[in-house]
Amino acid sequence: MENIIEIKGLTKKYQNFALDNVDLVVPMGTVMGFIGENGAGKSTTIKAILGLYKRDGGEVKVFGEDSEKLSNETREKIGVVFDTIPYPKNLTVTQLEKVFSGIYKTWEAEKFFGYMTKFGLPLKKKISSFSRGMEMRLSIAAALSHNPSLLVLDEPTGGLDPVMRNEILDMFLEFMQDENHSILISTHITSDLEHIADYVSFIHKGKIVFTEERNEMLEKYRILKCTDEDIEKMDNNDIIGMRKGRFCSEVLTDKAEKYPDIVSDKPTIEEIMVYYVKEQS
Repeated sequence: MENIIEIKGLTKKYQNFALDNVDLVVPMGTVMGFIGENGAGKSTTIKAILGLYKRDGGEVKVFGEDSEKLSNETREKIGVVFDTIPYPKNLTVTQLEKVFSGIYKTWEAEKFFGYMTKFGLPLKKKISSFSRGMEMRLSIAAALSHNPSLLVLDEPTGGLDPVMRNEILDMFLEFMQDENHSILISTHITSDLEHIADYVSFIHKGKIVFTEERNEMLEKYRILKCTDEDIEKMDNNDIIGMRKGRFCSEVLTDKAEKYPDIVSDKPTIEEIMVYYVKEQS
């Protein structure tokens, strides 16, 4: 399977943070969920993919090209949604559409204005008057309206109510009906990934902790409801993370089959991340 994004050994050093030998691939035709706590390195990795800074080491390729030297043709294939809107806020939607039509050869005005109607966004109000949710809807519409093959999304459903979030996720699933399309989505709303992701990659303190197929991951991990006596009998290597309670402790493990007498629950993606972070912090 062809990889749309290939990252090998990516490093980038700042004064108080570093990406440390990051490896990540996004195969064609898949949705890769990218999770991690604030400051873990998600946005820094995304900026490397888009060639927005010079990396200190490693390789980043998008559609087979070095991300720091992307051709205009390749850039047209990438639709981007940042966690903050990058457009001039003194413009109206109508004015902004004229800007986009001059930038993208593949721009479709009819599609864009169709999204404006669908999202209920006013055409003649300045973007500075928009709420965060309205801004995110505008960004998503713009990203989809130049017919990209790859969507790179940084918190795309932030600020949206549950109904609109669900509608946006359905749009992403519709986008993925084309087997040549791919999505990399970074989000704190991990329940979104349970709806659309094929794979999940977890970054913590600048390092990739794991990359796993979503369904396999959710089947692999279990939260065990343990007494102190249960914990004493467990192999420490089987304990990924733990929450101690007054009467009962919860243990995240990927070796639940070794402890058939202990009651267990399936975790959510968010719980898996939280247990890992608590253990490694």
